[in-house]
Parts: sequence; structure tokens; C-alpha cells
Amino acid sequence: MASDTNTSWKTTVIISTSPQCDEPSQILAQQHRVRRSDNILSSSFVFPLSVTNENLYVMQLNVQKLPLVQNCCPACPSQCRAISLATKCTAFLLVTLEEFSAKLENTELFERIEKFMEVHRNSFLLLQAPVYGKREWDIFSSVQNRFLGCNLRVMPVHSTADVVKGMLIIAKATSKPNVEKLRDQMSLACAQIVDHSPVWGMLQEIQF
Repeated sequence: MASDTNTSWKTTVIISTSPQCDEPSQILAQQHRVRRSDNILSSSFVFPLSVTNENLYVMQLNVQKLPLVQNCCPACPSQCRAISLATKCTAFLLVTLEEFSAKLENTELFERIEKFMEVHRNSFLLLQAPVYGKREWDIFSSVQNRFLGCNLRVMPVHSTADVVKGMLIIAKATSKPNVEKLRDQMSLACAQIVDHSPVWGMLQEIQF
């Protein structure tokens, strides 16, 4: 649950006013600042990557809904600013597998997911089901295949606690200054692997 993350880290979460977000919102509000908004996509959660982005994003939400990327042009500076802010956030869209029909299709739902991707560059789709059986994994695979190569990452979750825990882990890792620290650690790990890899040493000895 949320308690598994570092309690010293606190942020603002902008959450849709849809009923599906009520229970996760209550858990998040125990440690973080929660703002409910009907100006973001239904069943979505938005984590600004920094305090500055957080304040600007909230201000923008008070003015108008975030536009789609394809609507942006030099003649619409307010829309451009909204899109710029949206790409500086980590966003999650919560979908229950009950929303899919027996044919694993839901045109309205897929359109909502596509709009979510267009607005948010750092986007995650949370597919929630109490138990993952054959049908659930078929739906998961279908969604992955449909959005293969896109900026959408699909994650299976079971309970509301899983939803909250997953969002907080990712949001913390992608927020400043944590993202810079993680990037430095990954670079150091890669350098150490290369330095101590017998395969790398063997490749260096090969004469071309």
C-alpha cells in the first residue's frame, strides 16, 4: 500500500472526479495533497514532475480543459502551454476489465485511452481485475498489441492498494530530484557492468 513508499516524499495528485477514483483518492489523501478535478479525463490521476509544474498545472486546470496535441498551433498559446505542462507530468488511467465486452472491444474506451496518450507523454494504463484468468490476460494482451510502440505502458493491478502503490512508486521515481538520482545510478551500474564484464574484455581483444 502507500505506506510501502518513503513517507517523507509528498506530492500533489490531481484526480478525476469520477466515482472510480474515490477509493484510491481516499488512500492517497492520507499522505499526499489531493485535488479533484472534472477538467481531466475520467478515471485519471496526474502527478506533476516538480513543484513548479504542479502549481502551473493546477492553475491551467482552473482555466480550461487540456487540449489534444493535434489541436496545438502557433495561434493558440494557451493550448500550447497546457500541452507543455501535460508532458511534464506522469499520468495514470484506471480501467477495470469489466469495461470490456465479450469481444474484447470497446470503441469508446479505446478512444479515451488514445486521447489520454495524446495529452500525456508519460502515460500508464492500469488494468484492474481482482483475479487474472484467461479472459483477463487475453484482454491485457489485446490492449498491449493495440498500443504496441506507443508511449503507453500497460500494467495489471488487482486491488485498490495495488493501484495506489504502483502509482506512487512510478511517480516518485519519475519526479525531481529522484529521476536525476536514478539516472545517475543506472549510468554508474552500466559502467560497472562494462568494466567487470569478461565478455566486454574479450570483445576488446578481438582484432578486426
